Amino acid sequence: MMKRLWLQGVRYATGLAAAALILAPVAAQAQIRQVSSSDHRHAIGVTLGGFFPKGGCDEAAGQIFVDDCHRTTGDTIVADLNDLLFEIKDFRGASFSGEYLFAINEYLEAGFGAGFYKHTVNSVYRDVVNDDRSEIAQELELRIVPMTATVRFLPIGRGKIEPYVGGGIGAFNWTYSEAGEFVDNSDSSVFPARYSAKGTAVGPVFLGGIRAPIADVWDIGGEVQYQHASGDTKPAESQLLGDKIDLGGFHLLFTMHIRF
Repeated sequence: MMKRLWLQGVRYATGLAAAALILAPVAAQAQIRQVSSSDHRHAIGVTLGGFFPKGGCDEAAGQIFVDDCHRTTGDTIVADLNDLLFEIKDFRGASFSGEYLFAINEYLEAGFGAGFYKHTVNSVYRDVVNDDRSEIAQELELRIVPMTATVRFLPIGRGKIEPYVGGGIGAFNWTYSEAGEFVDNSDSSVFPARYSAKGTAVGPVFLGGIRAPIADVWDIGGEVQYQHASGDTKPAESQLLGDKIDLGGFHLLFTMHIRF
């Protein structure tokens, strides 16, 4: 009797093991389907690229035509162009950010991001030099830290290729400074100084891009983002030449996310 029970137990255990071996691939395949790219509702990622400040100004024979600038009225950088030799495009520089995305449904998703941009531009006076004929030089620095909340619309839904457009709101923490040597207009003397202003401005954000899932949980893509905002420089305190700083411009970005 004991031998018979033992043999039945062996047969039962053997049967369970065989069933497990048969069902294991099926369960694994089901798990793979469960976490396929179309089923992921969350993503975290990074963007890397460049920031291109809004609008340049035409120059002819040393004369700046402010009306031809596409920047906000009273912009400090435009005001600096009248005395200092540089170009607005010199402020083009690297930018990066991190973001979290959440799929609301097949065609909509919400996003929250935080980024960073900082760039320094070297300038000199246009028409004035030191007594020894050396240049009167400055460093102009602009820093922007954007915090954004956006909604994206995926017109063909979530799949192998995902184009999208969207928009939202941004809070842009900024600092602008000018450091170096400056000319006193009253007596043409040259003196060292540093002028700066900072604040936080709020404005709209618009974006569009395309991405493609890879390796099941990853996606890569490209995105164009436009931000529109301006800050108050408070010239009575900062002694900057303009009362505004235009923070508008385009970000051209490479995007990469992990989905879960």
